[in-house]
Amino acid sequence: MKKILLIVLAILVAAGLVTFMVIKQQSGYTKVMTAKITRQSLSTVVSGTGQIKPKTYVNVGATSFGRITHLYVKEGDHVKKGQVIATVENVQPEANVQAQQAQIASTKTDVNSYVAAEKTAQANLERAQADLEQKKLDWQRAQGLYQAGIMAKQDFDAKKAAYDTAVATIAQMQAALAQSKAQTESARAKVNNAVAQLRFNEDALNKTVSVAPFEGIVTNLPVREGETVVVGIQNAEGSTLMTIADMSVVTAEVKVDETDIVNVKIGQPAEVSVDAIPGKSFKGHVTLVGDQALLRSSGVATSQSTTGTEEAKDFKVIVTLDQPNEELRPGLSTTARITTAHKDNVLSLPIQALTLKPQDKPAGSENVQAASTGSNNGQPDQQGVFVMRKDAHGKFRVHFVPVTTGITGATDIEVLSGLKEGDEIVTGPYKTLRGLKDNALVKRDTSKPLNLALNNS
Repeated sequence: MKKILLIVLAILVAAGLVTFMVIKQQSGYTKVMTAKITRQSLSTVVSGTGQIKPKTYVNVGATSFGRITHLYVKEGDHVKKGQVIATVENVQPEANVQAQQAQIASTKTDVNSYVAAEKTAQANLERAQADLEQKKLDWQRAQGLYQAGIMAKQDFDAKKAAYDTAVATIAQMQAALAQSKAQTESARAKVNNAVAQLRFNEDALNKTVSVAPFEGIVTNLPVREGETVVVGIQNAEGSTLMTIADMSVVTAEVKVDETDIVNVKIGQPAEVSVDAIPGKSFKGHVTLVGDQALLRSSGVATSQSTTGTEEAKDFKVIVTLDQPNEELRPGLSTTARITTAHKDNVLSLPIQALTLKPQDKPAGSENVQAASTGSNNGQPDQQGVFVMRKDAHGKFRVHFVPVTTGITGATDIEVLSGLKEGDEIVTGPYKTLRGLKDNALVKRDTSKPLNLALNNS
C-alpha cells in the first residue's frame, strides 16, 4: 500500500513540475490566431431587395361604356397578341353600323340614278348640238338666197327663227347637264359622308371587343362578367379591365443603399434569388441605375418629399434577368447581389486583421493609407496589420506593417502594398488584436479552430 502511494505521489509531483515549467515558459507571451497571406479571387458584392417586375406591362382599359358580356380569360392565363379577352354589350353600336350600311346602299342607288340622268342630259346636248349645226347651215343658205331675191321674206324669217331656237336649246341642254352633274356630285358626297360615319360607328363597335396588345400573362383581373365599365381615368374603378404583363423580359427592381450606389454601374453582372423559389438563382445584369434618392420609410423621392427630416435613403436599381423562368411572377420578393468589382489571383487578407495605429511619420509616407478617423499630432491613423516574425532568439514577435487595400470581398480584402505572399499575420481574437503592441511576444493559439478563407498556420 505504501508503495502504491509513493508511486502516485511521484506522478503528481512530476505532473506539477511539468505544469510549472510550461506556465513559466509561456509567461510573457500573448496567444493570437494567425493566417497566411495567399492569393485568391475577390469580388465586391452589393445587395438590394425588391420585387420581380416585367419590363413591359399594360393596364387594358375599358374603351366603351357598357356591361361586360364575356370575359374570356382569368388571372394567371397566358394570352397571345390579338386574342379576344373581353367583350362589352354592343347592341346600339351594332345597330348604328347596320343603319349606316343601309344608308350607304340607298345613297349609292341615288348616285347611280343621277349618273343615268347625267348620261341622258349629255345625249340630249349632243343631239341639240347636231341640230344646231343643221339649222346654222340652213340659215346661212337662206341668207344668200334672200339677198339674191330668190327666197321669200317669210321663208327667210322661218330659217332665222329655227336657228335661234336651236341655239337656245343648246343652252337649255347644257344647263340640264350641269344640273345632273351637280346632283351626281352631291350624291357622291353623301356617300363619302356616310362611309366616314360608318367608320366611326364601326370603331365604336370594335371598341366593345378588347384584345391582348401583346403576348403575356394576365396578372390582375379586377372586374367580373355583368359589371358595368366606363371610359375614364387610368386605374380608376370600373375603367381597367385587366393587367397583362410581357414576361419575355423579366426584371428585378431592387433598392440599393445610398452608400453602395456609387459603385453600381450599368452592365454589371448580378445574381437574383427569389424567396418563393428557394435554392435557385437567376443570372442577370444591371440595366438601370436610378439617379434620384428614395426615402427608405416611404419610398417617395427626396425631390417630392415635403419633410426635412434626415433618414436613410435608397436608390432604385433594375436588374434584367438573362434567362427568365416560367415560375417567376410579378410581385415576388427578390434579392439581387450585384458584383461591382472582381479580380483574380490577388493578394488578400481577412478583413478582421486590419487595425488602425497612430502615425509616427507625416502623411504621405510609403505604404501608408490614411484613415478617416483618429489622429496623432494632427495626422490621421495608419491602416495596417500585425505580421509575425522570428527574432534572433527564435521567438515570434509581431510588427505593425502599414498596408494599402483594394476591393473588398465578403470576408477578405485585396492587398495592394505592404505585404507579400506567405506573410503570417495576426487575425484575432478581436480584443487581443486591438490591444496588441508592436514587437510583442506572441504564440499561436491552436485551441480554437480558425474559420478563415485563408490557409491557417
